[in-house]
Amino acid sequence: MIKLFRSVTNYFSLVKFSHTVFAMPFALIGFSLAVTSEKSEFSFRLLLLIILCMIFARNAAMGFNRVADKKFDSLNPRTKDREIPAGLIKTDAATAFVVLNAMLFIATTAFINRLTLWLSPVALLIILGYSLTKRFTSLCHFILGLGLSLAPIGAYISVTGSFSIIPIIYSVIVLTWVSGFDIIYALQDDEFDKSNNLYSLPSVTGRKNAILISIIVHFITFIMVLVAGFAGKGGYLYWTGALIFTSLLIYQHSIVKHNDLSRVTLAFGTTNGTGSILFSIFVILDLFIRFS
Repeated sequence: MIKLFRSVTNYFSLVKFSHTVFAMPFALIGFSLAVTSEKSEFSFRLLLLIILCMIFARNAAMGFNRVADKKFDSLNPRTKDREIPAGLIKTDAATAFVVLNAMLFIATTAFINRLTLWLSPVALLIILGYSLTKRFTSLCHFILGLGLSLAPIGAYISVTGSFSIIPIIYSVIVLTWVSGFDIIYALQDDEFDKSNNLYSLPSVTGRKNAILISIIVHFITFIMVLVAGFAGKGGYLYWTGALIFTSLLIYQHSIVKHNDLSRVTLAFGTTNGTGSILFSIFVILDLFIRFS
């Protein structure tokens, strides 16, 4: 029993399950947009299927990332203790885990609607393909952002079977928000990336310029939060959530400096995770109150 618990714990750690707080709240926003503004019927079954899709897709993406990067993880002092280089999970087992979750993701979309099933291979291509982009482009951060940005529009399509402008705006929020904080996260490995022919904005442009780019990208996030509020005719709860979210964007940039990376983990994980959860709570409450 103890061995099983340790094995499960290792896999949770492998995929950084706690980081689900980045995209999952925006998937719930997409679901809520569809249920409220489009007057679609609320379905616990459909909500559960969307949550399962998010979990399976993220497990596949993170598992693939760890398999693809096992060589670099073993060389990087910051990542050498991860599950695969540390020998806690074998490469074959991790690969099987990726295949299983990818199959479960596609199978789950088949129970939602035809459009989500057709789009599921495209989603997998993006979220798995991200792990290889660091080998040839410093724009890899934006590919990661694109992958997570599928959450709100994907959830919306799962309910309605169609596209709409408001969830697309939320997807742009996710794309720019995630890309911006991933640039901050990559500051830790700029020297390692340079010496191993890997690309990231910090390794290509330097820390100062990378931080500036991150600020610009997050300014676009701020603009899109305003656009979402005005386009969706958000109420006071929406604007309260927007204020908290954008304040946390500012805060993370205030605690990370090019010559002081001691609080990168706080900026990357805690600040953004908190912002995502709080923003989604206020947005969802605003939607249900206004459209109930």
